[in-house]
This record gives sequence, structure tokens and C-alpha cells, in this order.
Amino acid sequence: MYKLFSPITFKQVTLKNRIVMSPMCMYSCESENGTVQPFHITHYESRAAGQVGLVMVEATAVQPEGRISTRDLGIWSDDHIQGLKQISDRVHAHGAKSSIQLAHAGRKAELETIHAPSSIRFNENYQTPKEMTVEDIEETIISFKRGAQRAKEAGFDIIEIHGAHGYLINQFLSPLTNHRNDQYGGSKENRYRLLSEIIDRVKEEWDGPIFVRISTNEYNAEGNSLDDITYFAKRMKEQGIDLIDCSSGGVVPATISAYPGYQVPAAEKIKQKVTIATGAVGLITSGIQAEEIIQNNRADLIFVARALLRNPYWSKAAADELGYSLDAPKQYIRGWKNG
Repeated sequence: MYKLFSPITFKQVTLKNRIVMSPMCMYSCESENGTVQPFHITHYESRAAGQVGLVMVEATAVQPEGRISTRDLGIWSDDHIQGLKQISDRVHAHGAKSSIQLAHAGRKAELETIHAPSSIRFNENYQTPKEMTVEDIEETIISFKRGAQRAKEAGFDIIEIHGAHGYLINQFLSPLTNHRNDQYGGSKENRYRLLSEIIDRVKEEWDGPIFVRISTNEYNAEGNSLDDITYFAKRMKEQGIDLIDCSSGGVVPATISAYPGYQVPAAEKIKQKVTIATGAVGLITSGIQAEEIIQNNRADLIFVARALLRNPYWSKAAADELGYSLDAPKQYIRGWKNG
């Protein structure tokens, strides 16, 4: 059996295959209140109908000031629950599981007032952020906890905490962006403290699987090394995290040489060194490529992003490439059975 289309279980949640719709910001809210629009429901449901195993909703802000833009989805208010539940329900209708990425943009928010661990702007096109006080940090941690509680009410199966791409949690993890002198800065133990406390508080509301997305390469010699990232991953494993979603970059401006599977080696190394499940992402575009990664035990899930924007039925294309007979939605059997 092709392993790409084999089930996998995290706690009580079983995914029917290893294909994940990677979280991708759509910037499609029609007002600044962060509520789900008809586009979002169609967008996510279509990939579930296309037979991915897990549909992950884009970075969803736990605080209004944590949005990347004013058009981002939010989960900072109970008013968001109904729309998010519609997405989750429609994903479930096609046999897929649903997930949501809880996020805070920190200094990369394109808003009037922005916050960060230290008062260092991303580049000349961004504002200089306000350095967060301990009280600001505590409020943010509670916002992640409340976001988890709302995700539960909305019926999601899995939560992913966004600790990558230079957003707030990543800013605390990296010595490039965290110049604090208190308990949240300095040593890697202190830089990990924010994420550690967020995980602990999220688990007070959430007993299902938790993934964390991290940037495994900061493309800067003064940034976190792979050994530092491995340390963070070991800490996450100790705290009961189920999977590390291995991306890279975004912490500081950098030139990245992206090529097919360029982030897979980091997923493989973390999986082997920490003995924790990992997700591979980044220019994974074919079924053969995805199958190789899973068969060789380099990662446990394949996160597909732009390829799923091009083709909502990428899972079908991957199955055809491998010669695997993928079950069709009943509405599409006539079109799939001979294709």
C-alpha cells in the first residue's frame, strides 16, 4: 500500500491519509472584524472534497493586534466561532479532519500599533514595534488559551501553534529578534519560555492533538542553529506536542535558495534526533516526491501549499501518478473512475 494514502493517528484523531492542506493566508475578510466569509468556506471545503486528509485553516489571530493585516481571520472573539464552525463542519462532511493555526504576527503585523519581544523593526518598510511588557506577554498567552477554547467550540480536530516565519513566537525564539534581558530573553531556555507557557495554557482548554510550526533555518549565521531548533523540539516533545511542522525563514530578511524538497532534510533530522512526528513542507509538488518522503521515514505528513492552490484535487493527481485508486466523493465518481 502506498504510505502517502495510509491512515495515521494522533491521540484520538485519525487522518485518512498523510496529505495536509498547509495553512496559507487568504487576506479575504471583507471588514476588519476577522469573520469568515463565503469564500473561506468554499476554499476549504473544496480541498476536503479533493480528498486531503487534513485541512488546516490559515493563520488566525488570537488578538486584533496579532493580525498580519486587517483582512486576516480572527479567533479573539466569540463572534468568530460560528463562521469557523461552518468551515470545520463542511470539511468533516467530506471525511477530512479539520485544523486551525493559532497565530500572532508580532512585529510583522501591518497595523497601526504593533508589538514584539524587542523594539526592532523587520525592515525599513515596517514600523518599529513596541517592546512587550511582562503584562503584555501574559495577556497574549491567555489569548492563545482562549483561542484554543474557541477552536474546540468550533469543532476543530487539531490545533497548530504558529511559531515560524518570523511571527511573534518565532521572534521570541530567535536571538536575532529577541534582545530582552528578563526571563523571556537571553538563553535559549528563556527564549523558549513564551512558547512553553503558551503550550501549557492551551492544554488547559484542549486535550486533542497539538502541532507546532517552526522555522528550522533562519538563514543567518547569528540566528538559531539546527542544534538550537532540536533543543526546542525536544522541549516540545516533553510538553506533549504531537508533531513539528518544519518550515523555514521569515525571521529576518534573507535570500533563500528554494528548490524541490529544500526543507525536507530538517524535518528528517528532527524526526530522527528527537523521535517525534514531523511534517514536511516546501515545493512538494508530486505524488512520487511525497511518497518517497513518507516511505523513507523522512516525515510523517506532507503539507501541500501552492500546489493545492493550483489544483484543489491534487490528492487525485498524486494518486493517479502513483497508480493508486483513490476513493472519489460520491458526487464525482463518474468523473474519477476512468480518470
